[in-house]
Amino acid sequence: MRSLLFVPGSSARMMAKAEASGADVVIYDLEDAVHRDHKEAARPLVAAGLAGGPPAPPLRYVRVNALDTPWCEGDLKAVLPAAPDGIVLPKVSGPEDLDHLNALIGRWELPPKAGSTRIVAVCTETPQATLSLAARSWKHPRLSGLLWGGEDLSAAIGATANRDDSGRYTAPFALARSLCLLAAHAAGVAAIDAVFTDFRDRDALARETDAARRDGFTAKAAIHPAQVGIINARFTPTEAERLWAERVVGAFEAAGSNVIELDGKMLDAPHLTQARRILSSLQRTAS
Repeated sequence: MRSLLFVPGSSARMMAKAEASGADVVIYDLEDAVHRDHKEAARPLVAAGLAGGPPAPPLRYVRVNALDTPWCEGDLKAVLPAAPDGIVLPKVSGPEDLDHLNALIGRWELPPKAGSTRIVAVCTETPQATLSLAARSWKHPRLSGLLWGGEDLSAAIGATANRDDSGRYTAPFALARSLCLLAAHAAGVAAIDAVFTDFRDRDALARETDAARRDGFTAKAAIHPAQVGIINARFTPTEAERLWAERVVGAFEAAGSNVIELDGKMLDAPHLTQARRILSSLQRTAS
């Protein structure tokens, strides 16, 4: 996955539009995008959206309400019979919430899909979860990704903003971003960068997506279909990267050594790992 597009679960029109956006994952949102008075009415719309759609849809996840709200279990009971590919869990307190959600999924998951419904956890919306990223493993059989975000964390810690005057994340939020990145790689799952809220600023989105890929994130969340193309392009290796990766892999195979010289530079195992990751990413995109 490169792009994950959030879409309000209360709008059948917007959900249908999201399906055609080119996003790798569409997330039908029953949490922040739906007013508390409309949450129950949105559930059948989401279930219908999961059941319909194009012949070859993107992956479909549903962001349910947090575990400690009155709506979470009802959300799961309503949408799991429609067989979503995964559940996005917001406002987690720590990795133990994955076990709690796993048990709830098991109640309503269809028998043919037993154990296959995946989880993306939004892992930096509470101080407890953010600190636990460095203290405990988040590895879980259902986990497919960790997503960070600074908006709810800002509210949780009483921050007046999460970016400085130049647009850079301030220290607490840069720390949360880094902890999410490291915890995701430690768990062997997708590291998903936060949404960029100004969907009209295409250049700033491109710069932020480039920075995310540079640092090791493998995907980025979106809040508008116009952001998807930029994210997909920026997370797809370039032709120059492909050629470099093929040369590196070929040179290592020909040398039969852990250290080689290429273009006047010494390369070792980390470079080979990077080259293989580029080629693997291209294969996933092609399929």
